[in-house]
This record gives sequence, C-alpha cells and structure tokens, in this order.
Amino acid sequence: MIGFLLRAVITAAGLWLATQWVDGVRVDSTTSLLIAALLLGVVNAVVRPVAFVLTLPITILTLGLFLFVLNALMVKLVAWLLPGFHVYGFRAALLTAIIVWLTGWVGSWFIGRNGFEIVRK
Repeated sequence: MIGFLLRAVITAAGLWLATQWVDGVRVDSTTSLLIAALLLGVVNAVVRPVAFVLTLPITILTLGLFLFVLNALMVKLVAWLLPGFHVYGFRAALLTAIIVWLTGWVGSWFIGRNGFEIVRK
C-alpha cells in the first residue's frame, strides 16, 4: 500500500510538471491533482492491460510506439472522468503521458519497486 501511495505522489508530481510545461493541461486544485494521480494509477492498473491486449497487433506493427498513444488515451480518460483535471487535445495528453512516465522512471530510481526498499544485512 505504501508503494502505491508513493507512486501516486510521484505521478502527482509528474502531472503538476505537465500543468507547468504543457499548454492545454490544467488542474483546478491540489485535491484534483492528487485525485487525478490516484485515478491514473487505477486506470493504468485496470483499463490499460485490457487496452494493451486489444491493441497488441498495432503495437507490434509500430514496434511499440503505439504504447505512447495508449498512455495518452489513459490520460484523456482520467481527464474525462475527473471534472477538476482538464486536458485539451491529443498533443497535450501525449506530452503529459511522456512527462508522467519520465517522472515515474526517475522516481523509481529513488523508491525502488515496492516503495522505499529496506536493505537487510
């Protein structure tokens, strides 16, 4: 559970960076930002695997580049579900997905796979 919450905070940081850097991404409040991060985690855990399996042929044909489109669609889905999180256009969703991915990647260096990993001697 702590790992999920830490990843949600990292995702919230990525979404916040996207609101600062990408035209067309807006969050109404800090609460909306945190809820969007939690909802994006849930969408990526539940909806994205199903969408991945359904779009596997096109993902293979594009050598995996379609995964960027799939991630952008997940961001657009969260924006559609959450009234306080706004993403205007596909380009904004794509850039937001890339920023959130990069933020999560860097965050994983610091927290490990399951949250802060404890090294036992």
